[in-house]
Amino acid sequence: MTTRFDSFVVFAEMRTGSNFLEANLNSFDGIECHGEAFNPFFIGYPNTSQILGVDQATRDRDPAILLRAIRLQSGKMAGFRYFHDHDPRVLDMVLDDPRCAKIILTRNPLESYVSWKIAQATGQWKLTDVKARKAAQAVFKADEFEAHLEELQSFQITLMNRLQTTGQTAFYVAYEDLQSVEVMNGIAAFLGVPEAIEELDKNLKKQNPSPLSEKVANYGAMTQALARLDRFDLTRTPNFEPRRGPNVPSYVAGVRAPLLYMPLAGGPSQSIRRWLAALDGEKPNALGQKMTQKDLRQWKRKNIGHRSFTVLRHPLLRAHEVFCHRVLNAGQGSFLQLRRTLVRRYKLPLPEEGTEQQIDAATQRACFVAFLEFLKGNLAGQTAIRVDPAWATQAQNIQGFGEFSLPDLILREEDLQQELTALAQRVGYSTVPEISAPEPRGPFALSDIYDDALEALCADVYQRDYMMFGFDRWR
Repeated sequence: MTTRFDSFVVFAEMRTGSNFLEANLNSFDGIECHGEAFNPFFIGYPNTSQILGVDQATRDRDPAILLRAIRLQSGKMAGFRYFHDHDPRVLDMVLDDPRCAKIILTRNPLESYVSWKIAQATGQWKLTDVKARKAAQAVFKADEFEAHLEELQSFQITLMNRLQTTGQTAFYVAYEDLQSVEVMNGIAAFLGVPEAIEELDKNLKKQNPSPLSEKVANYGAMTQALARLDRFDLTRTPNFEPRRGPNVPSYVAGVRAPLLYMPLAGGPSQSIRRWLAALDGEKPNALGQKMTQKDLRQWKRKNIGHRSFTVLRHPLLRAHEVFCHRVLNAGQGSFLQLRRTLVRRYKLPLPEEGTEQQIDAATQRACFVAFLEFLKGNLAGQTAIRVDPAWATQAQNIQGFGEFSLPDLILREEDLQQELTALAQRVGYSTVPEISAPEPRGPFALSDIYDDALEALCADVYQRDYMMFGFDRWR
């Protein structure tokens, strides 16, 4: 075996054929792939407890231990599958290691999205016998697909840029290539494994071989939603996408007002959307939303004198609202899988699912303190959970806007009525509606549990935002 590589990583995503690729790689005597070794919710596979003697708790504490075990596996070219939402600490370790071979598996993102929706509906994520196949149709949701596409594009650009700047290359393989035994043998040769297979693994079957028109319940609505997207962007996601940092589809344009709102996740977005629509006497669904970069450029050209703005929220209020909506809550809007992981792996003392509205203020405060302590490690890259935009620093989110267009104005929630009135008057409005106060989430408002210790803890977690934007005490 050549000494060019010590290990490998398969960069892929859900429903791209990564299980089939792994099964075929494992059919080579000299190759062993250890599943989703750094999935934050399990290790390797949902029902396994360890890989090469390394358990999940050890891996979460120090992922380098498992990486080292995989690299040193005796007699095998060993590796694992890595998706964009796996332990972010691992990404730098493997991308910076030229002796870790990179295999990049891609699939048309529309196909992978539809496959994911069908798997969600049926609960069937693998198929080994067509007699056991469960049938269902996907329901296409434009905003969900655009978020899916944005995540894939961003991750692929990250991979491409890092490989370019470190002088490395990867073995690219498309979903359609997986049916080629010659391609499989080519991957083995790339890894330096001097053997070949004569046929592909027959255990896993393609679950949904029919055309999209038969797999999508609202196919007509899907084609209309996709008409405004550049189809070449969709098909060329792996290698040739234009570099996109900001989440442009989240931007909101006035109905007639030349105003563009660039929301920060975790902020008072709904109140501002209602205000922006009311400025023209319209409902929020009339606003310009889910724009592509091309759409936004056209809007800017048509709206001479336009102004864009974003709104800062006090870090403590923002963290509390996100905590109540996404973590304390176990119903609609909850990050339920994350919630369960925080309880199981990070020992957050959250109430039983369905009982969160029955807790007292002291319990809510204790749970929130534990969440802030988790965030401190998460924002420092010390956990297996990726940093979500809802609790990333506002400074980092605004920096991302700058890759396309920085906002003209950065407003503050506590000054919104005054600032928005001045902004509307600046673009020609003499009558300006009142902005409604956001409804607090959770059994108790932040004012019910606030004290100096809570403020000090948040200031420690969000030092960057406090420093960058001069935040003082919440009250």
